[in-house]
Amino acid sequence: MNQSAFSPDPAIRSRKYKIGCIGAGMIMADCHLAAYAQAGFTVAAIGSRTRDHAAEVAKRWSIPTVHDTPEAVIADPNVEILDIAYPPDLQPALISAALKQPHIKAVLVQKPLALTLSEAIALRDEAEAAGKLLSVNQNMRFDQSMRVLKQLLDRGALGEPVFAQIDMHAIPHWQTFLEDYDRLTLANMSVHHLDALRFLFGEPSSISTMTRKDPRTTFDHSDGIVVSTVTFPSGFMALSLEDVWSGPREEGYEDDQHINWRVEGTDGVAKGTIGWPTGAASTLSYASNRETDGKWVSPSWETMWFPQAFIGVMEQLQYAVESGSKPQLDVSDNIKTIELIEAGYRSISEGRVVRLDEISAN
Repeated sequence: MNQSAFSPDPAIRSRKYKIGCIGAGMIMADCHLAAYAQAGFTVAAIGSRTRDHAAEVAKRWSIPTVHDTPEAVIADPNVEILDIAYPPDLQPALISAALKQPHIKAVLVQKPLALTLSEAIALRDEAEAAGKLLSVNQNMRFDQSMRVLKQLLDRGALGEPVFAQIDMHAIPHWQTFLEDYDRLTLANMSVHHLDALRFLFGEPSSISTMTRKDPRTTFDHSDGIVVSTVTFPSGFMALSLEDVWSGPREEGYEDDQHINWRVEGTDGVAKGTIGWPTGAASTLSYASNRETDGKWVSPSWETMWFPQAFIGVMEQLQYAVESGSKPQLDVSDNIKTIELIEAGYRSISEGRVVRLDEISAN
C-alpha cells in the first residue's frame, strides 16, 4: 500500500480566528501553544490564576497580551475562540461566562468537561441555547496511529472488527489539582482510550470495569490501575488497560514504559504503539487479505501525539466556525464519552457489567 494512501495528520483548512488562552500549565505551554505555533494559528491573549506564570508563557510564545485573570481573557474583545486548560471543577463557570460574550464564537475545553454528567449536560444545553460551539479536547483522536487506523477501518481493510485492546503500562503526570478529587485514572487517563474506542468503533452497549489502588500514588484515590471490557452491539469486544503503576521506577531500574494497541478483524490485523511515554512517534503496522495479500505493511510519519495532535484539535474548531458545521469534537459527542466513564464507575462500585442504556443523558 502506497504511503500516500494514508493521512496521519489533518490538513489545515482554517486559521483565521484569534485565540485566547486560559491556563499556563504544562498542557497549555508545551502542547497547545507549541502546536499553534507550528500551525500558524494566532494567539491573541493569555491569562491564568498567576499573572507572572502567564507572562512567562506569553514571552516564550510571543503572545501580545497578558491578562491578570481568566475572566479578563473572556472579556477581551479580540478573543474569538477561547481555549481553556483549567481544573475541571473551575472550568464550568468559565465556560458559562464565555458563552455569554458576543465576541466569542467558540470554546475549546479540557476533558473531563465537568465533574458530573449532569453538569456536562447543562453546559451542552447552555451552548446550544447560546448558539455557540463548545468542543472538548479529546486529542487522542488526532494521534497519528489512531487516524490511520480509523482510515483502515473505514475502508474495510480489516474486514469486520472482532476484538481490540489498548495495553498501557506507563506513569501519567498527575496534575496536582487531581489530589482534591476522588476519581483518578478512569476519568483522567482511561478517558483517552475509551473515547478512542468510540471514535474507531461506534457506540458501545456495555462496560465492565475493575480497579485497584496504585502503590505509587500517595494521595487518596478510588481508581488506580484500571481494566475495562467494553462490548458493542455487533458482538465486537475491546479491552482497555491502564496500568499506571507499571513496575518500580527507581534509579538503576530499566524503564520499560509503553502503550501498545491491537485490532483484529475478519480480514486483517492492525497493531501499533502510542509514543508519548517515550517521546517517540506512534506506530502502526497492518496485514490485510484485502490490501496487502496478508503481508505486514508499516506506514510511517515523523509527527507525534504531543504536540502535533493539538493542531488537529484547534483546526477542527476553527474550520467548524468558518464553515458553520458541527465540530468533530462536539460537546454532544463528548457527552457519550462521559456516559461511558460514568458507566465504568458504576461498574466498579456495584461489581457488575453496566449497560450504557442505564446511563441517561436526556
